[in-house]
Amino acid sequence: MRFILTLWISKFVALAVNLADKKRGSNYSGKIALKLMPNFVAHFKNIDYSKVYFISGTNGKSTTTNLLHHTLISAGRSVACNTEGANMMGGVATTLIKNSSLLGVFKKEYLVLEIDERSFPAIRKVLPGRHLGLTNLQKDQVQRNGDPDFIYRKIRNAVGEDMTLYLNNEEPRSRSLADSCGKAVYFSVEHNSKSYTCDDFYNVTLPCPKCGHPISYEYYNLKSIGKFHCTRCQYRSTEKADVQITDLDFENNAFVCDNTRWTVPYNNPFYIYNFAMCIAICRELGLADREIQNGFSSFTNPATHKVLVNYKGKEIHYLQGKQENPEALQSQIDVISSDSRRKAVFVGLHQIKDFYPHYSGSFYFFDCDFAPVVMSNVEHYVSFSETVANDVANRMILAGADKNTITIIDSNDLDKVFGVLDSVTADVVYVLTNTASTKRIKNYLTQGGSING
Repeated sequence: MRFILTLWISKFVALAVNLADKKRGSNYSGKIALKLMPNFVAHFKNIDYSKVYFISGTNGKSTTTNLLHHTLISAGRSVACNTEGANMMGGVATTLIKNSSLLGVFKKEYLVLEIDERSFPAIRKVLPGRHLGLTNLQKDQVQRNGDPDFIYRKIRNAVGEDMTLYLNNEEPRSRSLADSCGKAVYFSVEHNSKSYTCDDFYNVTLPCPKCGHPISYEYYNLKSIGKFHCTRCQYRSTEKADVQITDLDFENNAFVCDNTRWTVPYNNPFYIYNFAMCIAICRELGLADREIQNGFSSFTNPATHKVLVNYKGKEIHYLQGKQENPEALQSQIDVISSDSRRKAVFVGLHQIKDFYPHYSGSFYFFDCDFAPVVMSNVEHYVSFSETVANDVANRMILAGADKNTITIIDSNDLDKVFGVLDSVTADVVYVLTNTASTKRIKNYLTQGGSING
């Protein structure tokens, strides 16, 4: 009876929040339910745990979750999903609240959940799903997660032999979790025109998850992701994965998988790994490649991190990167370097205020390769922040930027920051900040310009 009463209260809260503002409260009703009943999630009925799919990892879990959900829906499957991105226990509870009857009977066939990697063990304890897709395990939010191996151990201890894991063949940490599960399905992206080697002074490898000795990469497809082998033991990426992406054609948004040409709406390397995981999961679900391709063709990612604004007669490309994650930051840096036009580059990294004590760290930017930006026809750089503007400028210089082309603004005053545009002759400008600054900067730019996307 306590569960039913809690469910009714939380359903009323969800309805009230939805009526007040459909854009808010994605996990508010779930949080209320958990306060009233901490093990609330465990009491829902009619959930087939063999049809519960968790998607987790440092980078790409939101995109992969949205992609998988869309593909299953387009194939006619009945699916519940926390597509709002509320990926902790409160978000899971909210998803079940919205997709159950008044008696707590789950009304869909499949449950697809984006899961915060640190929260995975606690969630699986009350919702023992049998499938986990793991994008990668990288450095992220050190003030919360510590080092990646801490998260790796938490996930490893929560995985059981009753689980099927979908693992990135080119990412050493997550790939090694195959030893802890009943079945592992590997997805892979072969060497392509955007693969690279890295001999930069700041490049640091990781220890082998099996023996602790250094991992060596033959090449990278993404930072810390590529064809690898341990320098001591036999651990390495397999030559032939279950899902192998080959013949990448970035110009035409296409690749080959099992001798079939696929076309996709997004084509940077991060997305290709997301598509590869989705193919792996959907095939295990029994979908035909034709059904999967149909889903890919109609997919639009709601979690895009790029905005184009016309401001002061200039084409402003505003990119939001997860500052506490060098791989996510690198993906945005790669967008800038891929544009060969004459341009200005503004970088604003700030203090992280998720919780106290607040955190000011610039080493994430030092973990990135900024040299391709320097070589991509940049007229001028602006480094702005109350906390790390000088650190970021130093990294630009170490990557080869001429210090005479860098303006340092140790302030978050946007009038000062964008006042520099008056002396910039380039018509193209890239602005990169952390996600916490998104609303403030978008509002500032759109007040004096027009927004296109």
